[in-house]
Amino acid sequence: MRIALFTETFLPKVDGIVTRLKHTVDHLQRLGDQVMVFSPEGGLREYKGAQIRGVSGMPFPLYPELKLALPRPSIGESLEDFKPDLVHVVNPAVLGLAGIYYAKTLRLPLVASYHTHLPKYLEHYGLGMLEGLMWELIKAMHNQAQLNLCTSTAMRSELSDHGIERVEVWQRGVDTELFRPALASVEMRSHLSQGHPDAPLLLYIGRLSAEKEIDQIKPVLQAIPGARLALVGDGPYRAELEKHFEDTPTHFVGYLEGEQLAAAYAAADAFIFPSRTETLGLVLLEAMAAGCPVVAADSGGIPDIVTDGVNGYLFDPVDEQGAVIATRRLLSGQTDREALRHNARAEAEKWGWSAATQQLQGFYQAVLAELAMPLAA
Repeated sequence: MRIALFTETFLPKVDGIVTRLKHTVDHLQRLGDQVMVFSPEGGLREYKGAQIRGVSGMPFPLYPELKLALPRPSIGESLEDFKPDLVHVVNPAVLGLAGIYYAKTLRLPLVASYHTHLPKYLEHYGLGMLEGLMWELIKAMHNQAQLNLCTSTAMRSELSDHGIERVEVWQRGVDTELFRPALASVEMRSHLSQGHPDAPLLLYIGRLSAEKEIDQIKPVLQAIPGARLALVGDGPYRAELEKHFEDTPTHFVGYLEGEQLAAAYAAADAFIFPSRTETLGLVLLEAMAAGCPVVAADSGGIPDIVTDGVNGYLFDPVDEQGAVIATRRLLSGQTDREALRHNARAEAEKWGWSAATQQLQGFYQAVLAELAMPLAA
């Protein structure tokens, strides 16, 4: 198959969507498919054999890390040269509109996938009154696709409840070869804890943005005697978070990659994840693959991954003490943390990127077969 992939975010940006797309493109190419990626300009021309067509854009005012890449005629010219069998739009917003338009114009099958829970993000930027309008826009775009994919059963139900049709779950994936417990080290633990490797070490990895609710980790940190917190990543909310945590033993580590990132997960005692807006929470799977028990909000797609008391702990995000109580349970002497680590790793091992991409191939082939049937008749 020849697949034109339109995405509002791609390399060199770092986030869960980019991680999924990197592995997807890599495995599709390995399986013999050809992929052309249309994304905001990032300097890349090729990735794992796939062609990258960067489209210039402008920073989004509310989230400067996100570029708004406006559709232009050169996209149509590239598509006509590439001759795709199918168009896949990822989180269609601005550039995704070009994917939808050209799929219709060139009479190509269209698949859309939903990864970022934008309607729920709005409240964190003072725009909660626009949630209904956002759902209508999402519905208008996604219902033009022959198939809509999302990343958890909870999101499938929510999308369906809001009128989005033909929704299936695109299974989760994680690199279990990179993220592994064996990478735990005193050196990384000392680095994350700023020279206090014997202290309880709490960890967050991901975007430093308002919708992640990272500020909610502060009461947890303060409730655990001697605990240290490491925040790995960066984002538009970093300055606010530095001020919020300035009177605590919190280390703003910045970005880590590759085995350093995997070693950070493996070194921590608990991965704290308070976000209520996750469609999946890929970082949770990475933590679990590294054998790090998680404490996460019982919301969105997270319960698809975390089983309370088995491979981590869930808490009610409405309960102000929920995360504190869950973390105390995890770190208490009565909890068998080795069993939690083992169970977390065992859950992650079920979900490799190869299987997730083969499932995606199956979705593509089903859409192509469905559209070919009237012609065959």
